[in-house]
Amino acid sequence: MKRKWVDRQLDISALLAKRSFFLLGPRQTGKTSLIHRTLPGTLFYDLLDSKNYLALSHNPGRLAEEIGSSVKRVVIDEIQRIPSLLNEVQRLIETRNVKFLLTGSSARKLRRGGINLLGGRARVKYLHPLTYRELGDKFDLHRAMQRGLLPSIYFSDDPRADLESYAGLYLQQEIMAEGATRNIPAFSRFLKIAAHNNGGIVNFTNIASDAQVARTTIYEYYEILKDTLILRELPPWRKTVKRKPLASSKYYFFDVGVVSALQGRPFLPGTPEFGEAFETFMMHELSSWSDYVSAESLSFWRSTSGFEVDFIIGDHTAVEVKAKETVSAQDIKSLRALREEKKLKHFVCVCMEKRIREVDGIKILPYTEFLTSLWEGKSIYPPPSR
Repeated sequence: MKRKWVDRQLDISALLAKRSFFLLGPRQTGKTSLIHRTLPGTLFYDLLDSKNYLALSHNPGRLAEEIGSSVKRVVIDEIQRIPSLLNEVQRLIETRNVKFLLTGSSARKLRRGGINLLGGRARVKYLHPLTYRELGDKFDLHRAMQRGLLPSIYFSDDPRADLESYAGLYLQQEIMAEGATRNIPAFSRFLKIAAHNNGGIVNFTNIASDAQVARTTIYEYYEILKDTLILRELPPWRKTVKRKPLASSKYYFFDVGVVSALQGRPFLPGTPEFGEAFETFMMHELSSWSDYVSAESLSFWRSTSGFEVDFIIGDHTAVEVKAKETVSAQDIKSLRALREEKKLKHFVCVCMEKRIREVDGIKILPYTEFLTSLWEGKSIYPPPSR
């Protein structure tokens, strides 16, 4: 499969026409490529370029001198490298009405350096890896499960080598460069352990023991992964009455290919690991849809008695994910238990079956039907095919 340009869901040109904004996302999600493709000719500062970095870090006021009075749109790539530059950005927004697109792969330095310095004058948008909707006829589920959906790796000639390099690049450039932790060997051990706990409720004590660091350090490591956008927290849905819900969050890595590389194994169809990868893929799709389109909240439900539903959309739809070609009554028992609470409207099992069907008011939906309906804004509770 040759790499081709893939149109993204995020219309950054329309966003920038309205106001300044931050475009955040992990490395290699395609932020820079999207900017060059969508905003040709826009003044562009790459802070990974040592000349730009040294000039602007030494003298942030140089930015105003260089853009002059006629330039009204400016892109600054990797803004987290010089958080102090945000003061000058805010001044130019206020005094010259310049609109800035500010990209970054970490919210950590921005928050410490002052993402709020812009005083609400800039929105925050996120760019995710490629989605089912964006890839269209170039989407292949098994390819996505093995490679993940980072653009350069999905279309790569050597995806395993690229994924292993990505994990190493992340450790070197994101963690070491930020000085977030000086104990890189311990963090490296932790990262692999966290990958094996992907999609689960975290036992911080057990992970601390396995990583050979203090429990408090594990909390900090998880915050680092969230701040650098490698990990996404899925909070618990706690509105059930009959069955007491758990209050702990689940954590998902942002890309299934990165999980595969960190775990050191491929996700083969028919294995439990493939099921976990399929669930991670659905978390990616729902997160992207929420950030790009709907702004719907996402959560999950687990009762203290052991029932669990993978995703709750808003306060209206429960979604269970099964990487199976035949869904059994056992597979939807948690949906049935949650339905007894009479708190939600729709109950859906997303799976690998070929046709839509219904069991006791629970929709069994092929994942392609579910994702197509989701991205096209159609009801995800359609009538059965005839």
